[in-house]
Amino acid sequence: MGTVVETPVKEADATVTVKKPTVVFVLGKHFVLALSSVFVVILSGGPGSGKGTQCANIVEHFGYTHLSAGDLLRAEIKSGSENGTMIQNMIKEGKIVPSEVTIKLLQKAMEESGNDKFLIDGFPRNEENRAAFEAVTKIEPEFVLFFDCSEEEMERRILNRNQGREDDNVETIRKRFKVFLESSLPVVQYYEAKGKVRKIDAAKPVAEVFDAVKAVFTPKDEKVKHYSCTIL
Repeated sequence: MGTVVETPVKEADATVTVKKPTVVFVLGKHFVLALSSVFVVILSGGPGSGKGTQCANIVEHFGYTHLSAGDLLRAEIKSGSENGTMIQNMIKEGKIVPSEVTIKLLQKAMEESGNDKFLIDGFPRNEENRAAFEAVTKIEPEFVLFFDCSEEEMERRILNRNQGREDDNVETIRKRFKVFLESSLPVVQYYEAKGKVRKIDAAKPVAEVFDAVKAVFTPKDEKVKHYSCTIL
């Protein structure tokens, strides 16, 4: 029978510090710690860069769980919970939802997924989000998958959508580009300085872009390790 425990785990005079989730299986007088590492990839790219399409391909081919911050917030609002009502009121008032609220929704989704590989989309949107995510979850992403595409190409794609957003017009599109450059790009630059950015030429056709994505994920996927430790 498995029991979820907190870290660190102590046995006699030894202390074993492990990453969550940690499950202890009791077998007679033996304790077996089955440890699994959480593998997080952050998706980044301007509006119209095609990351949504490629995200679906990654999920299908590599078994990741896609976590969209926007979808999680909308689902929480739709649930009618007290937390959802608070989020809805903040959005109506034009306020920014606190980082901690979104982070808790991401954590809950990760815990309930049954998976240990995640694509996080739409978060962090700025440096404050990034710092809060790492401080609260104690997780640093394995890497950032950055879909690099010119504003001209992204604008063309958005305007040519058959079913675009209500605000898909040149003025609002360019405002979204500006927000991305001023708020989200610094997050990419932070991780780039740490050697954690994998840049994809997203201006190419969809199939070619996914070929480049596969080249990034195939070796990384094979490096996901599962550890076990037995304490007698």
